[in-house]
Amino acid sequence: MAAVKRGFPPVVDADARVLILGSLPGEASLAARQYYGHPRNAFWRLMEQVLDSPLVALDYEGRLVVLKTHGVGLWDVIAEAQRPGSLDAAIRAPAANDLLALIQTLPALRVVAFNGGAAAKLGERLIGGRIPTLALPSSSPAHAARSFAEKAQAWRQLRPFVGPIPPQ
Repeated sequence: MAAVKRGFPPVVDADARVLILGSLPGEASLAARQYYGHPRNAFWRLMEQVLDSPLVALDYEGRLVVLKTHGVGLWDVIAEAQRPGSLDAAIRAPAANDLLALIQTLPALRVVAFNGGAAAKLGERLIGGRIPTLALPSSSPAHAARSFAEKAQAWRQLRPFVGPIPPQ
């Protein structure tokens, strides 16, 4: 039996307008204790395209600050699961995060975006049409069916929902 892997807490502020949900962090991300910590994962490059703001050159904490200041939060659909390796296809016995509880704390939330098919499949069932959603192509290096340019075009659908949050 594969070891149980646990995800991270959400990275989100109360004024988030976009919540991006992955499935469950992979081995490299868990080891680095960072969302999208695999050096070949395209997430940070894709978000540069969405936000029109540099992210890749920043340290992890700096990246999170930029996301939050543009109204973007991160979490995963799965809280924990058995999974040898990092592929979503290998996930067994997933336990879901309480997405609805988090969504209820985000009054400005306008869209939930799923990073990949596994996140979308389970996440759509959990959210059940309570808020608009977008299923985006996975930023994972294992998802090579689409080029970076094709992924970036799809991820740019988030642009209308993001932007600097005015100071309170």
